[in-house]
Amino acid sequence: MTPPLIAVLNGPNLNMLGVREPEKYGIATLDDVEALCAEAAEEFGLAIDFRQTNSEGELVTWVQECRGRAAGIIINPAGYTTTSIALLDALLLTELPVIEVHITNIHRREEFRHHSYVSKAATGVICGLGVAGYALAMRAMAELVEQDEE
Repeated sequence: MTPPLIAVLNGPNLNMLGVREPEKYGIATLDDVEALCAEAAEEFGLAIDFRQTNSEGELVTWVQECRGRAAGIIINPAGYTTTSIALLDALLLTELPVIEVHITNIHRREEFRHHSYVSKAATGVICGLGVAGYALAMRAMAELVEQDEE
């Protein structure tokens, strides 16, 4: 039996993890995050498709491709959190469980980061727990996928 596929999608500048503002984002790299997600996915009987892009259009296309292909989406929209209605619309049309992840607590940062369009499509949101939030999201997604299968 093929394990359910979870798309783990990452937005702009996350390719710079480990270098960009380590006092906020920590020293883990995006490769470290991918390894963490792969380990968690294996533990919970899931497969992952882990991607990162700096392009809004590409991210929207990847989300659209999840419809009929993936069992759920874990997304760190990064800078598109507060700006992308196109991303919101794409997430809604998939009709999949969505977990929004942020490495930092967006509610303790600048005012403009407090609003998330993506949250309107998200089943749940994890923020402020560092890269460990991705593993927590994978655990939650495993439970959501299991519920959908029942």
